[in-house]
Amino acid sequence: MSSIVVTGSTKGVGNALAREFLRRGHSVVVTGRGAAAVEEAVGKLTPDAAGGARVVGRATDVTDPDEVQALWDHAVAELGRVDVWVNNAGVANTTAAIVDTAASDVRAMVSTNMLGTIFGSQVAVRGMTAQGGGQLFNVLGGGSDGKIRPNMGVYAATKRGLDMLTRALVKETKDTAVRVGQVRPGMLITEGWLREAAVAPEQVASQRKILNILCDHVDDVAPYLVERMLASTRSGDEIAWLTNARMMRKFMSPKQDVLARYGL
Repeated sequence: MSSIVVTGSTKGVGNALAREFLRRGHSVVVTGRGAAAVEEAVGKLTPDAAGGARVVGRATDVTDPDEVQALWDHAVAELGRVDVWVNNAGVANTTAAIVDTAASDVRAMVSTNMLGTIFGSQVAVRGMTAQGGGQLFNVLGGGSDGKIRPNMGVYAATKRGLDMLTRALVKETKDTAVRVGQVRPGMLITEGWLREAAVAPEQVASQRKILNILCDHVDDVAPYLVERMLASTRSGDEIAWLTNARMMRKFMSPKQDVLARYGL
């Protein structure tokens, strides 16, 4: 049984990853900014814990390095050690061009996506080095591959930067027992995605055809990502759902109305 920390796991991709780890008998620390949300998530995830696994929670602002260190300390106190740390916490605002993105949204994306992942990586690598090993995964997103997409300029810049950060960490830890990898979950329909869709329905309408081809339900993808993370044995692993081959199969498969489930 492994002990796993997943940041930003009260909902969305992080929550789905936490559930899949628990179902496989691994203990998980759930995190989010608000204590109430963390408590609710722990309650909902507890029935999924198999084989003696535990789920515990801690409210954490990942943009505060002291709080991130406190999260590590809490995980060790509760579970004994941290075998896997997943930097998943992130903010996306992808409904406006760069010049039209509000300053508050810019700050939220840069601080959570960049600073949160940097601080999480620092804490995890230091802690894992001290305990004799472990594995760190950074969850990337749209734009991390360098492709330009409409209204994703600021968000994509943060994710592209995280790709560079993760690759640098792989090199910096190559002579240690710490393994570093990245996860590219693809285009998943989460609570955050739906919130943005409600803000810009015209954007969804104009892109509906391509969205129905490329988007996936988060619960359909999380099992694959978790299995690949648990099977990873080397530093530098890049775990991706929406590979070129899978994308090609999607375009060649019978078309489905993925968005209909959400009333879109």
